[in-house]
Amino acid sequence: MNSVFDVQKTIREILLKILDNHSLEQLNKIPTGFSNNIIWNVAHCVAAQQTLVYKLSGLPTMVSEDFILKYRKGTKPEGDVSQVEVDEIKALLTATLEKTQNDFESGLFVDYNEYTTSMGFTLKNIHGALDFNNYHEGIHTGIIMCIRKFV
Repeated sequence: MNSVFDVQKTIREILLKILDNHSLEQLNKIPTGFSNNIIWNVAHCVAAQQTLVYKLSGLPTMVSEDFILKYRKGTKPEGDVSQVEVDEIKALLTATLEKTQNDFESGLFVDYNEYTTSMGFTLKNIHGALDFNNYHEGIHTGIIMCIRKFV
């Protein structure tokens, strides 16, 4: 399973570099033709990972339910985020990855509530959730790469 975490670490490092190399104004800008912005996509990755991995395993998340509701599928930015919020999201990119890997290695993930994604893929266990999460974060990294060309 180390390769799953290596992939996620690489994705998260790419996201951190993007956050570090764009101004707060750029992170908040929603270009014409897009329904969200860079920072929403990054926070969405954190919220989705916490839902797919922890909530569906019946375990507490590292983020609040309000955070998950704000950045879940189907939402849009409700306004600009502050630099403090950006810094919190950056910290969560690293902290959630580290905790997930530690929790996985310690055998914390025992139960899993089967879930069919909007793409029609059924997650049956933690292994499928971790695999799908990387796919999902890859999609949003691609979207972010497109958005940054317009900000």
